[in-house]
Amino acid sequence: MATKATIFKADCQIIDLDRHYYQDHALTLARHPSETDERMMLRLLAFAFHASDALTFTRGLSSSDEPDLWQKDLTGTIERWIELGQPDEKRIRKACGRAQQVIIYCYSGNSARIWREQTGARLANIRNLTVLNIPPQGGKALAQLAQRNMQLQATIQDGAIRISDNAASVEVTPETWQLS
Repeated sequence: MATKATIFKADCQIIDLDRHYYQDHALTLARHPSETDERMMLRLLAFAFHASDALTFTRGLSSSDEPDLWQKDLTGTIERWIELGQPDEKRIRKACGRAQQVIIYCYSGNSARIWREQTGARLANIRNLTVLNIPPQGGKALAQLAQRNMQLQATIQDGAIRISDNAASVEVTPETWQLS
């Protein structure tokens, strides 16, 4: 019998001084059996950076046709496609054709840098693609905040994010590799 996803709940207060966005979100994250706490928390970080009432978590690892998060308008048009990891070039181009904006969060240190070296030049001319890299220590520190029920505050200022709970605080500044 297949292992089921583990459900995490996060009450997240988002204070985005860069976008002037201030909102509380009650989030449910389903962690796929093959997903790590680090990757799940990076999905939460990506949500905080792009938070809106229309941004939703998808089936993610359970589906090959969906990103980790997306934002659709009322007509079903994909406004924002957010993916974690190191997708292949074909998947990125397909996403860029389907969505108005595609954002990739790389996070695995040296393998992410190798991925960038191999794909960066071929993706450089895509106008609606942003690629960000999360430093390895940032992802590992975020994983330490993972709990089944979380009360978090995310403060975003000058492109950096600080995610805190009652006991700890983690600051992450993504490195911009490509900006659309």
